Amino acid sequence: MIKEWKELAAVKRELAARGWFPGTSGNLAIKVSDHPLTCLVTVSGKDKYKETETDFVLVDEWGTPLSDQGKPSAETVIHLEVFKKTDAGCSLHVHTIDNNLISELYAEKNAITFRNVELIKAFDIWEEDGELTIPIVENWADLPSLGRAIGEKIQPDTKAVLIRNHGITVWGKNAFEAKRHLEACEFLFSYQVKLLQARALNLKEVL
Repeated sequence: MIKEWKELAAVKRELAARGWFPGTSGNLAIKVSDHPLTCLVTVSGKDKYKETETDFVLVDEWGTPLSDQGKPSAETVIHLEVFKKTDAGCSLHVHTIDNNLISELYAEKNAITFRNVELIKAFDIWEEDGELTIPIVENWADLPSLGRAIGEKIQPDTKAVLIRNHGITVWGKNAFEAKRHLEACEFLFSYQVKLLQARALNLKEVL
């Protein structure tokens, strides 16, 4: 478990440097074992811009803590759903302005699709006509319902799900891949927001 702790701590450190944990938001998880399913998850309500010896707590497949490190994130259910539905080894959930904007702008379409943008290659999409689709679910206040909603969107090629006006959950086979997917998603969202702004400005100038 020491190895997984260090990997998750390293990811937390990098995401904190990007300012992706406003107001103690966001949570991270890394799988420790498959049978039975256990994972380390961030402790609820902690300042993720600081590093302590109690940043993570080990939980079982039901989200029950297996140590006295602290109370696991209320959104642990989301990570457990990902681990149960995929072969992911790490799952990351962050709230940023760009991912919130995209989730609202494309909510009625229930997804956003990117084509002809270089960063979709971060998801091993190399075809000339390849595309990346990220589903969007409603922000259920009941977290088990939110977890199920995310689980229902997971397909074999799904690596991320947006929650409307809430944030994004991404995953990968290990911490490195999960972080790569998250960085690529945030780049794509920022690109799309700026592209829409540029088009709106250009249209205004034409009119």
